[in-house]
Amino acid sequence: MTNFADFKAAIEGISGGKNTVLLDKFGLPSVVVPINKLTYKDVGVGDDTVLPAFKLDGVEKPYFCIGKYHDTLVNGVPCSLPMQTPAVNVNFDTAVSQSRSKGEGWTLATNAMYAAIQLWCRANGFMPRGNNNYGADHAHAWEKGTPANYDSNGKVNLTLTGSGPVSWNHNNDLTGIADLNGNAWEWATGLRLMDGEIQIIQHNDAALATADLSAASSLWKAIAADGSLVAPGSSGTIKLDWRGNKWTLVTDALTGQGEDGHGTGFNALATTLSAVPQILYGIGVYPQEPNGDYGGDDVWAINKGERIPVRGGGWGSTSSAGVFKLSLHNVRSYAGGDIGRRSAFVGSL
Repeated sequence: MTNFADFKAAIEGISGGKNTVLLDKFGLPSVVVPINKLTYKDVGVGDDTVLPAFKLDGVEKPYFCIGKYHDTLVNGVPCSLPMQTPAVNVNFDTAVSQSRSKGEGWTLATNAMYAAIQLWCRANGFMPRGNNNYGADHAHAWEKGTPANYDSNGKVNLTLTGSGPVSWNHNNDLTGIADLNGNAWEWATGLRLMDGEIQIIQHNDAALATADLSAASSLWKAIAADGSLVAPGSSGTIKLDWRGNKWTLVTDALTGQGEDGHGTGFNALATTLSAVPQILYGIGVYPQEPNGDYGGDDVWAINKGERIPVRGGGWGSTSSAGVFKLSLHNVRSYAGGDIGRRSAFVGSL
């Protein structure tokens, strides 16, 4: 067997087939976790409609594959590999283009994918922990990862990919997706705030290589109160407004906008809607159980201009980090030492 065949056989053997290894067009390997199709009903938040992550270009898909690890760079190409330093300091558009450069079927992980995983975690009663307190988990200080770098005060910042205990995997098992709580924030595509209006690219179509993800793209759609997708700026679309010291879903005019960010616990998000459409659960922007246990994760946002999501939290996010953690704070051109990415694959295995 070739080295790749050996590596793939080892990964599939150790994981019982729940992880596999894919080669990109450069011949570089990535360890991925296939996530099988889920409906809203499967995760306890609605009917038998498939979650947005499992519909691509109008066709239901039996699975998608997401990188088991934060991306690291190999000759400038993002790869999902264990015990590597996460690749950070990348802006949104570069993260998209680098993931797409891997070849047909490869994409930057979409917001719809993160939402499907977070809903699976809650439905299965486990919220993964991680490097959210300078190399350790804030509530389980004995859980640590292998340091990848340090700040000027000698505190651990990033930890090596997958170096934490199994409780840092999404399913509390060796076979799970690593580091979704803390370590590096992860850019996500297919969701944005535009002057407070929640906009998406329908289903999982942001994963298509042909999808125009630019700020001016006609693929961006707003969401009406009944959950249907409409043209941005239409009357009565769902927006985030800062009311009563918390982020609130509204369909009327915003009471204000500013450059200062605000945060609200995910479980404390409010609404003025008479009924919350299930698509908001499917894209991970509203809790199906307000005041329920969402691990302390929060939503941080600015409702002015275009804001692109990063998910999961960073090494210093402490109790607010986690699979439901969502920041709609950054512009697409921003790059920081605590923001990385994760590639995914939507082709056939």
